[in-house]
Amino acid sequence: MSNPYEARRPYYRAELAKGVERFLEPRRDTCPWCGSSELSIRLQTTDLIQRKPGRFTLEQCGVCQHIFQNPRLTPAGLDFYYRDFYEGLGQNLVEQAFDASDRAYQGRVDMVKRFTTPSAWLDVGTGYGHFCRFARRAWPGARFDGLDLGFSVEEAQRRGWIDRSYRGEFVTFTDELANRYDVVSMHHYLEHTREPFDELDAAAKILPSGGHLLIELPDPQSLFGHLFGRWWLPWFQPQHLHMIPIGNLTQALTDRGFSTVAIERGAAHQGAELFFALALALIAIAPNPQLPWLTDPPTRVKQLRRTLVWAAGRPLLAIAYLLDTLLSHIVRRTHGGNTYRLLACKNG
Repeated sequence: MSNPYEARRPYYRAELAKGVERFLEPRRDTCPWCGSSELSIRLQTTDLIQRKPGRFTLEQCGVCQHIFQNPRLTPAGLDFYYRDFYEGLGQNLVEQAFDASDRAYQGRVDMVKRFTTPSAWLDVGTGYGHFCRFARRAWPGARFDGLDLGFSVEEAQRRGWIDRSYRGEFVTFTDELANRYDVVSMHHYLEHTREPFDELDAAAKILPSGGHLLIELPDPQSLFGHLFGRWWLPWFQPQHLHMIPIGNLTQALTDRGFSTVAIERGAAHQGAELFFALALALIAIAPNPQLPWLTDPPTRVKQLRRTLVWAAGRPLLAIAYLLDTLLSHIVRRTHGGNTYRLLACKNG
């Protein structure tokens, strides 16, 4: 059986030989949300999850508080850093995370249930369709379609988890999909996009009057982001290009003819703050030496170090998980947390 790491090594060796600085656009000097020039550095970090080379900066607007990657990755850069994350080497781990997200899926279903009964639902950024598979239990007669850039959306249709797949950029489907759906959802999607306003414009064009738009995002105003700094998982560099405060999003939706009908903050909290911060630290200390983008060759010593570090870390991860469970019970009864969920209705 071929080694999947070795099979990918030539591609990464060739790409890294050209340097990763070419994957960043020139730095902009104004906020992409409100246009203000009052910018300050909020965070500087590396790729803490995959450990691909590169350094990334998040800047914050002093006027609207929008946080964004600056300089921003180019499309080629996004392709490089996404490669082997949701597909390829990272697929199994990502799908395990999706399979463990029933609480979040139920929260989304419960929010929509209070306001409408969908007949046709488009899930934008659907991945492998895990949410649609879950939501179909609540509305077995509804049609669930999915849209994504990668082959995962086609796999979702092959599995029968969605009824139809659309592969490509959401904004290119506005004419084709107009008035086909009464619910459009974007779960942890908008923060990945290069131009969030264009994505919201597309949703406004597709939905008919009375249609609902469900959005779930990491909350950049979360206390945990300040406490954990670069080790807070939702910063998720370099994939998250925009971290959008909830007030900015509600105003942008109002500007596009939507009324916000429900917001959840504490109830949308996804937990595991301590667990993931510790896991990122362990990855930094002892990454998998087989990863094909690491410049140093894998050795037995490095593999032994990784084994020992993770053996020592597992009990700590278990303790962190238990503490997170207790903390989540408290946070979900407040307006804190690491995630917010918003449902908006398009006005007549």
